[in-house]
Amino acid sequence: MLPLLSLLAACASGGPRTDDAAMTASTTPEAAAVDRLLRDYDGSVPGAAVLVLQGGVPVVRRGYGLADVAAGTRVTPRTNFRLASVSKQFTAAAILLLAEDGRLRLDDPVRRWLPSLPAAADAVTIHHLLAHTSGLVDYEDLLPDGLDRQLRDADVLAILEGQDRLYFAPGTRYRYSNGAYALLTRIVVAASGQDYAGFLRTRIFQPLGMDATVAFEDGVSTVPDRAYGHSFVDGAWVRTDQSPTSAVLGDGGIYSSIDDLAKWDAALQDDRLLSDASRALAFAAQTGVAVDEDDVDAYGYGWRLHGTRQWHSGETIGFRNVIVRDPARRLTVIVLSNRNDPPPYSLALRILDTIGH
Repeated sequence: MLPLLSLLAACASGGPRTDDAAMTASTTPEAAAVDRLLRDYDGSVPGAAVLVLQGGVPVVRRGYGLADVAAGTRVTPRTNFRLASVSKQFTAAAILLLAEDGRLRLDDPVRRWLPSLPAAADAVTIHHLLAHTSGLVDYEDLLPDGLDRQLRDADVLAILEGQDRLYFAPGTRYRYSNGAYALLTRIVVAASGQDYAGFLRTRIFQPLGMDATVAFEDGVSTVPDRAYGHSFVDGAWVRTDQSPTSAVLGDGGIYSSIDDLAKWDAALQDDRLLSDASRALAFAAQTGVAVDEDDVDAYGYGWRLHGTRQWHSGETIGFRNVIVRDPARRLTVIVLSNRNDPPPYSLALRILDTIGH
């Protein structure tokens, strides 16, 4: 099989190209089918980037609409979107790498690494954080009205230090927890001796050639080819790019493009980054999901599981994203969008079924 960069280049010359004029040019039946499904994202509106991988080969690689409505900047396959909760799979991978290094154990009590947490967290382990079974109180529900600054992961820890209670005994139930993934970044820092963004850069992004992907920190890093979030307000698209929780990295602060995510998807096929055992843990049903979450039978480490599918959505102010992997058919669909609506999961399934029929 050709290296991924060669495949991308081949796709650029023989199928959808990366120049603006080619973004809406239907050059293959697969691309034409996706173009029809993405009509509402094209033109002078907040757009989307779509990648379809079949057996690791990009068969559709497209950009639609605008990355910045005010500036008129078009979306291309290189455009970087804030991934929101799609970021969680990278947080989980960071923990799994440290476990492979022998720097921590997944059954470590969280208070071994974060001793400032209250006694109520005594029985919470790293595994519980990864699988959303910790019972931790949702930090978003504790934010004061009119908060005029952005929180960081360390602020989430400070908030949870003052909550000597849990929703339930650790490991007894599933409850999706953004705060748990913020705490995982603090464990990465404590176990590695590196800042979290630096750890991701040196241990995941650089080794995989994901050169434009970044855990974004305002005033510290920049996002090349950046998409800005938008919401439809009073009949017009307006920029709504940041909220008080947008700077929390562990649960949603990574920016990436479909081109870089193609490299990430390739790394999930073999042991170039994570061992077979670590990838098996990430995609194993670590806990059943009995609550009302559509198409979620179980949760792994940073991945939702439904039948043979592995997927995760990401929703934050001005962005809606999804990655859906179907290993049984060797298909992956990624949709990144810089608009507040609609969630693209159902769209990704339609693309999956259209390409994989």
